[in-house]
Amino acid sequence: MDDIPYLARGIMPVGTDSSVLVSSSKYLNDSRLREWVAQIALKKNGPDYPPAAEMHELIGILADLRDYDRIEALFTAERKTNPGLDRWFSEGFVSNYVLTDMKDCPPGSLGGIMYKQFHDGGYEVQIVPPYEPKSQWDYYSLRSGQTHDFEHILTGGGFNYMGELVPYWFRLATVHKHIQDKELAGEMSAMGILGTTRYVVRTMLHYPQVWETALTCIRQGIDVGQQSDAFWMARMEDVWHLPLDEARAVLGVRGAKDLDTAREGEIWSGRLAA
Repeated sequence: MDDIPYLARGIMPVGTDSSVLVSSSKYLNDSRLREWVAQIALKKNGPDYPPAAEMHELIGILADLRDYDRIEALFTAERKTNPGLDRWFSEGFVSNYVLTDMKDCPPGSLGGIMYKQFHDGGYEVQIVPPYEPKSQWDYYSLRSGQTHDFEHILTGGGFNYMGELVPYWFRLATVHKHIQDKELAGEMSAMGILGTTRYVVRTMLHYPQVWETALTCIRQGIDVGQQSDAFWMARMEDVWHLPLDEARAVLGVRGAKDLDTAREGEIWSGRLAA
């Protein structure tokens, strides 16, 4: 025992007849996800494989790994004790907005900020085209996509790579605050925790010049998520016309302040030297 390093004690080798990697983790068992995690954590940023493409790949991998029947059962059980979630699903509101719907929103309003940002940047307002949800998971995924960009604005995260950390960590915090069943909260957060992994590890390894900015964004996202109402279930379309501060108040957004992380985002992307 004295010859075994302290940190290596307690390891119990497991025998198996399998000729391939076998784990109790479905995530570790998937060779695509193992490769994805290694690559997105250790790589540098480059225009040949942008972060959006990384997420597109992850979406497909996780879709194959989810136990959708189990998730549906967890949602159904949660709704029996979570009236806010039950009401959200029962209403089943799905938006079909396009960018021009916000064209006449006043400058400085939630919709006005969104319109200027996306119009000036030439962005598509909805990453995922609208579809008819067939399950509770479908509905959660659809509305998450429809509200994500508004969450950028409401939580104070800029539309750049460092600003992306704020809505990421807002979701990771708010879901666990407002969902009672932690297994369900974990299923709802799997994509978020893997998506933010690339920022956390990659920043420290390759872009330590913006690490403090990353911490500020993460901290703000967590603070907003833990302090605020479940505004990810709100009809944000109803407050487009309101000034941002008023929209935040109506939706129950707390702890948000607007962060300017444009320069740091450019450094993280590799387009600007530190």
